Amino acid sequence: MGNAGGPALKPGFYARDTIDVARALLGCVLETTNGDRVTSGRITEVEAYVGPDDPAAHGYGNRRTQRNAAMFGPPGLAYVYFIYGMHWCFNAVTERADFPAAVLIRSLQPLGGLDIMVARRGTDKAKLLCSGPARLCQALGINREANECSLAVGPVRILRGEQVGAAEIGSGPRIGVKRAADLPLRFFERGSEWLSRRES
Repeated sequence: MGNAGGPALKPGFYARDTIDVARALLGCVLETTNGDRVTSGRITEVEAYVGPDDPAAHGYGNRRTQRNAAMFGPPGLAYVYFIYGMHWCFNAVTERADFPAAVLIRSLQPLGGLDIMVARRGTDKAKLLCSGPARLCQALGINREANECSLAVGPVRILRGEQVGAAEIGSGPRIGVKRAADLPLRFFERGSEWLSRRES
């Protein structure tokens, strides 16, 4: 499978309501470049974190820290953070500067650089390469160095893809959050085999 993405999305794509951005990201292609190693995957599952009034968001209450500073930046930046002392998670910053909102990328359909992903993940099972935010970061080599990079320039970019129609988008509660856990802010491509969890 090759890289099916088009041109990189421009910052204006992200400068709008976070839920709209989250839904529109389904079908787009996440691509990373590390030297001559290029990896990519089609976005199949995301979660929206909708600003300072969202109790599950890192910027809840407009609390700015060194860790979450990227969330307060202009739209179209990468926000990469470390969890459980062992995993990276990747988000696309949305809306406007000084408004902490972002979309977490939860799962991908692997496209380009499969041999690189297999080596990084230590498994040749395609379904396990990018099924979850930590797995996809490992597979695509995303870490702290990508934090605050422009998603239009890279080394991590999001490319235009084939848009998923509204009827093909499912929603449900976000995964692994304790506060505002009932909000249906997880969006996924219905019927996809490339999700981190079964449809809900």
